[in-house]
Amino acid sequence: MRGKRHHNAAKNGKVRSGSERVEVCEEAAKATLEGRSFLYVGGRDCQVAHLREIVSSFGAELLHHDGGLREAVSRIDRVLPSVDCVFCPIDCISHDACLRVKTGCKKWGKAFVPLRNGSKSSLERALQDLTNSRNDLA
Repeated sequence: MRGKRHHNAAKNGKVRSGSERVEVCEEAAKATLEGRSFLYVGGRDCQVAHLREIVSSFGAELLHHDGGLREAVSRIDRVLPSVDCVFCPIDCISHDACLRVKTGCKKWGKAFVPLRNGSKSSLERALQDLTNSRNDLA
């Protein structure tokens, strides 16, 4: 059934190609998260560059803290006031770093978003949810 509807819509010129849909979605996301700054605490070092690419595709900036592996956990306190939201993959972060992030977010009134895991898709879903919630408020 879906194939017939898709075929009929295509005949009428109502269907966009996959690349056009992606461009439209990306532009809408960029407009809503443009200029925002996010902190990602924990995760895998090898994915940080990919995570930055994902966040920049939404028009925002990503700061990263390794969750206490090499960087001092106290650095989180200095970074928190300058960001809009904090993401923490709960499978790749120390308890101390997570606790510090949660208490710091309460103190500074920042959004805290725990992620199910440290995957790229988990962050992308969270960003899309943020985009959708901002669109609902507008």
